[in-house]
Amino acid sequence: MKFAHALLSVGVTFAAYSVPAFAQDELFQLPEQCTLPAAASEMDHAPMGHGSHDGHAMDDEKDGSSEIAAHIQENMRRMMVTMPAMEEGIMQEDPDVAFACAMIAHHQGAIDMAQVLLKYGDDPEMIELAEEVIAAQAGEIEQMKTWLEDNVN
Repeated sequence: MKFAHALLSVGVTFAAYSVPAFAQDELFQLPEQCTLPAAASEMDHAPMGHGSHDGHAMDDEKDGSSEIAAHIQENMRRMMVTMPAMEEGIMQEDPDVAFACAMIAHHQGAIDMAQVLLKYGDDPEMIELAEEVIAAQAGEIEQMKTWLEDNVN
């Protein structure tokens, strides 16, 4: 009977903690403008570590070429560094340390994306936003690094 009670407790606890996690996954959706059309989704994801579909790549300028646009290549290259670092950071035993470590990599990814926008973008509003992102994220990275230095051996 104790075993059944313990098993029931574990099941209820798992359900209580997993439902919000699954709900969050279902709630997040990119804006429609951020999703790729079916043809573009066939792009070669090998540079991101996701394998190649059929060797097709996203059109550079929608002109039928098979080259991936330079800004996409640069963003992908930079993400290959920050994504694994974010995953490594989140695996820390202490939740505060895990948050700081993963967020440092996450914020660096935002800075990287903003730098790519500054290099390739041309919309004044997006350029201004990218500059603001760089300043804000750099400040928060420094705050988290200082916290780690002060709080973790």
